[in-house]
Amino acid sequence: MTVFSSVDAHIDALVPSWLTLPEVAERLGLEVTRIRPMIKEGQLLAVRRGENRVLMVPADFLGEGKIIKGLSGTLTVLKDDGFSDEEALEWLFTPDPTLPGTPAQALRENRGTEVKRRAQALAV
Repeated sequence: MTVFSSVDAHIDALVPSWLTLPEVAERLGLEVTRIRPMIKEGQLLAVRRGENRVLMVPADFLGEGKIIKGLSGTLTVLKDDGFSDEEALEWLFTPDPTLPGTPAQALRENRGTEVKRRAQALAV
């Protein structure tokens, strides 16, 4: 079973906005009980935040009623590369001038092939 970890202040500052699991469910038009399995299956990434350690997902991972294209594949590559959830978040939300923008922005702009290629290159 996945152990949800807490996010540190550095990563928290990189991610522009967060959603609780009920908010994610609402945006995706799903029952909230469907969100945790999506996280466990690697379709989404969630970490515990704040005083109450509430499980949250970066808002940038969701598009119009769906998870952004390429996210789950990218998360799989990063996990296979040995990245922790926090390291994956840091990589996805750290600006890369050669992209340009962050890998998360590139995924939102349908530039997932390039993001996945870069994630695969990290393993080398």
